[in-house]
Amino acid sequence: MLIVIAVIVVIGVVVAVAVAATGGGGDDKKAPTESTASSPSSPSPSLSLPSELPSLPSAVPSLPTELPTGLVPSGLESLVPTLAADEVPYYMLRKGDCFDTDAALPGQAAKRSCTEPHDAEVVKIAELNGTYTTDATLKKAASALCKAPLERKAADQAAGTVRNTLVQYPDTGSYRIGIDNVACSLAANVGKEAGRLSKPLK
Repeated sequence: MLIVIAVIVVIGVVVAVAVAATGGGGDDKKAPTESTASSPSSPSPSLSLPSELPSLPSAVPSLPTELPTGLVPSGLESLVPTLAADEVPYYMLRKGDCFDTDAALPGQAAKRSCTEPHDAEVVKIAELNGTYTTDATLKKAASALCKAPLERKAADQAAGTVRNTLVQYPDTGSYRIGIDNVACSLAANVGKEAGRLSKPLK
């Protein structure tokens, strides 16, 4: 959203500079230029261009790094990525992303390098389709989407590497507004330092 605002501001500045350079909004009407053609029945239009084109601003205005408080309606905080730079909502993860989890922020994932210790790695991003009226039906559908790909990927790993599966899915409110991604991940000992993953899955 901030990028869209920045683009609108830049376009506005360019238009303002162009209008100022070409003489404003049209209040000063110039007399039409007469043609030097000898035939009075077919006047030819003339076009005059400014001798110098307007210059564009040298810098784009900086955008705020934090959203003002009160912009996000209560209950939708997990939908807006306002945390640390490496933390994203789960639905922004992609296949192969490695991340840490935080029980206090279940809808968030702290992205990590797959060659450094991390809690989990995304095996598949699936998409929910259909009508779901409860969180329980969403959970069941998300688990069904993840079951086969997680079982196949877990079978390829060395014994003791993967200890858990992690299925992240939207609640009914998020699903109603269009968030339909499901992140299917394999995990080590989530939240524990010992036994964490330290390299990409096979």
